[in-house]
Amino acid sequence: MTPQNTKSLWRLLCFFLGGLVVVVSFAFMIYLHVPIQMPQILNLPKGSIKSIITHLNSLQGVKEGQFGIVDEWLMRLFWQPQSGVIAIDSQNLSRKEFLKHLSSAKSATREITLIPGETLHFFLKDVALKFGLDTAKLQAAYEKYFDLPDGVIIAETYKFPLGLDEDALMRLLAKISYTWHERQAIALLGTYDKAQWFYYVRMGSIVQKEAANKEEMPLIAAVINNRLRIGMPLQMDGSLNYGGFSHVKVTPERIRNDLSLYNTYKHKGIPPYPVGSLSLDAIKACIEPADVDYLYFVRNANGTHTFSKTYKEHKSNF
Repeated sequence: MTPQNTKSLWRLLCFFLGGLVVVVSFAFMIYLHVPIQMPQILNLPKGSIKSIITHLNSLQGVKEGQFGIVDEWLMRLFWQPQSGVIAIDSQNLSRKEFLKHLSSAKSATREITLIPGETLHFFLKDVALKFGLDTAKLQAAYEKYFDLPDGVIIAETYKFPLGLDEDALMRLLAKISYTWHERQAIALLGTYDKAQWFYYVRMGSIVQKEAANKEEMPLIAAVINNRLRIGMPLQMDGSLNYGGFSHVKVTPERIRNDLSLYNTYKHKGIPPYPVGSLSLDAIKACIEPADVDYLYFVRNANGTHTFSKTYKEHKSNF
């Protein structure tokens, strides 16, 4: 082969290789920018990138073999995926955007609100429904980490990552709750005496049930203290709205038949356990009740309460 022929051959080869690079590059760009459809919530397993590729290909609605060796190497070189439950911000991502998202997406979370005055019985039902968990397992986990049957989880909105099981969620709630109680006790009382603090929590849970608004709470707390001081039964319907009775109207029959320690018509003093969740305002009202000598109150036409010192006044307010 003459030098001229060799030179021509090299030119042809370079042209061919250059064209091949252009074609491959173009195909690769198309590959990266083709949109893919994925669920908005992904639970990526722990393990190798190969196992994550296998998991992605097994998802419902994903074409068989949609992710392969090219994606594996892209993950290894540029976008190391994280494991766990993650949120996908959009369902219309390109392959490149999706692979980048797997390495940087935030954990998927969901909110749950415990309303002031609600009981654990109904809160666990809400948690189970919202997070796809089992109510009985949540109750068992609650009993494992909490030492009171209700009232420890403060009324608040909580945000938890998806993918937690019953035990992990309750363990996290216990840590949040007991830390909160200790911090608030120190702020309000100067020290955390657990028995003293939860005395106010127990009282506050009744205040929460009975008060029509925040402004009434110190007045209700004063009534409770005044009745306790003279040895008078509290006789408050709110104490009977415990557990599964949270939304049940208290009737004379219920008062007669309920033998629990929550029945403040039958038992003097504050029940040994909180009757439900409560707000910080209810606790503060018990620490600093109003300076009044009221012993009675009754709901009025405005939906609030009318307070009185004597039973005679009280009867006239009906």
